[in-house]
Amino acid sequence: MLKCKILGVNGVDHAIRGMRNPMNSWNKSDSCWKDSELNPVYHDDFNDGVTAYSIGENDRDLMKKLFKGGTEHRKYLRMIQVYVDIEAPLYWWKEFDTYKIGTVCNSCSTMHKIHSKEFTLDDFSHEHLSHGEYGNIEMMKCVINCLNIAREQFLETKDKGCWWQMIQLLPSSYNQKRTVMLNYEVVVNIIRQREHHKLDEWHQLIDAFRQLPMINTLLES
Repeated sequence: MLKCKILGVNGVDHAIRGMRNPMNSWNKSDSCWKDSELNPVYHDDFNDGVTAYSIGENDRDLMKKLFKGGTEHRKYLRMIQVYVDIEAPLYWWKEFDTYKIGTVCNSCSTMHKIHSKEFTLDDFSHEHLSHGEYGNIEMMKCVINCLNIAREQFLETKDKGCWWQMIQLLPSSYNQKRTVMLNYEVVVNIIRQREHHKLDEWHQLIDAFRQLPMINTLLES
């Protein structure tokens, strides 16, 4: 299970300006800020949520041309920043850590906050666990019960040994929330490299990323 919320897309206007620097072609740029929501392309974090930036046809064509030219020509992608909240299991976060260049993450801390609330089944990704009398979903419930016993003991005694029971017993299916900053080049790489991955979480993230402005247009160019 993965949940992704797009928080903002920043720097499109600056990226387009920089994209035109090599040929001094700024006068050909036809993108502009709009004061209404007629055909908006994206909403910037630093405005009132109504003003939108519209990408013109000239700039759109150049973006597509440079995209097809490869990473050495599409440097503008690295200047477009995306901020997202992602909630996903620990086993998926271990794979996401592959993408270290151009990304920054701030995570909710299991180290400091693992005991802050009672554990429930919904704190874990469990959609593929087998059910029935001897199903693994019942085993997961037993683990959750053990975690809650250790939690209650830690809250009562502040004994670090009880805290260790939670830390080392915690399944990798535990869902952790992180706020992530990445750029369009990373987004493109994730879509291309993970679109056939066996984990559902990658497909759920890609579905969210495909809602970003211009992404599908660039990938199809």
